[in-house]
Amino acid sequence: MRVLIVNTSERTGGAAVAANRLMKALINHGVKAKMLVRDKETDSLTVVGLPKSLTLHWHFLWERLVIFVRSRFSRKHLFEIDLANTGSDITRLPEFQEADVIHLHWINQGMLSLDGIQKILQSGKPVVWTMHDIWPATAICHLTLGCRSFTSACKSCKLLPGGSRLAQSVWRKKQRLLEDGNIYFVACSHWLEQEARSSALIKGHKITSIPNPIDTHIYYNRCNKQEVRQQLGLPVDKKLILFVSQRVTNRNKGMDYLIEACRLLKDVPQLGVVILGGHAEDVADQLPFETFPLGYVNDEHRIVDVYNAVDVFVLPSLSENLPNTIMEAMACGVPCVGFRVGGIHEEIDHRQNGYVADYRSAEDLAQGIRWILTEADYESLSQHAVQKVAQTYSQQSVALKYLDVYQQAMAFKHYGL
Repeated sequence: MRVLIVNTSERTGGAAVAANRLMKALINHGVKAKMLVRDKETDSLTVVGLPKSLTLHWHFLWERLVIFVRSRFSRKHLFEIDLANTGSDITRLPEFQEADVIHLHWINQGMLSLDGIQKILQSGKPVVWTMHDIWPATAICHLTLGCRSFTSACKSCKLLPGGSRLAQSVWRKKQRLLEDGNIYFVACSHWLEQEARSSALIKGHKITSIPNPIDTHIYYNRCNKQEVRQQLGLPVDKKLILFVSQRVTNRNKGMDYLIEACRLLKDVPQLGVVILGGHAEDVADQLPFETFPLGYVNDEHRIVDVYNAVDVFVLPSLSENLPNTIMEAMACGVPCVGFRVGGIHEEIDHRQNGYVADYRSAEDLAQGIRWILTEADYESLSQHAVQKVAQTYSQQSVALKYLDVYQQAMAFKHYGL
């Protein structure tokens, strides 16, 4: 079986990380898998970049320009919306033509247009689409943040001034596209699967949920925190809280709640905060404890070192699917704290391998951190975190589930089952 995984980026962003890990998991199970990306970042032979041309950059700029104009020249929601009004035609590429299954992942920001997806469907090849957020089931947004318009029809959008009829136009185009083509949708969490099933846009399509995989040969508990801390230049005498985000200042990642929670923890001695991500230094002085901004790190082995150096991982996101970061931390034996939102509570088993806090409650977030660091049986939490990842998110477990989906998609396409 030959599978072509399609994603905008090779390594940048959660979807890219998940797609790359899935490709490796499939290869380890005898599947001839390749990844097709716009932004190729390594010399990997199994990852193919789109042919270089000025049009690749133009696709991205044109879509942003249209959104910028429709937003009345405001940048506020510039990267929270995607129109898929422009993109590349991948159907002529040899990697596409030789594939048995086309597996779409996060294909936004000028990678594929709706017209391009239409051509993929018209090719007759089975199509699987892994949803890393809700965009495939809405008109233009990646995060609904309480909006339920997608359950009937996106006639306007609160992310655009005056609602704008642009959302309605894109909804109708997506609707026509999906009416003519069969797609097997896969959500990365049970929560997103339920959200997708409630969408009027993809009603009638096959939808299931399969978690992202993780390589536990790379992400594992090294046990000796002091040694790793010395290597990273972190203090060996503090309890360290870790926050990770591609862009730390992204309000949806909840740094404001972590700051407030830390203020409620000022009575806990010897606390420190490690921040991993872009713009980490912009928020470091807002925390009441000594802070260690490490910036954006793309070296996977260094990231593993950081997880192994800390005592608790906190992700107070306001909207999430199934965060890779929680999975990574747990694989390294680090108990996690997060809000009860999206698929976070599917990863964290409350008071067994971490703490699930009440949504948007800095007080409960602080309570979760305090409980893990000062009250709970830490070794037990750590062991249960490692066990959860091994049982649920291992490469073997996830690869086998996707192989079943590919077989079903092929049968559905060829025999109309």
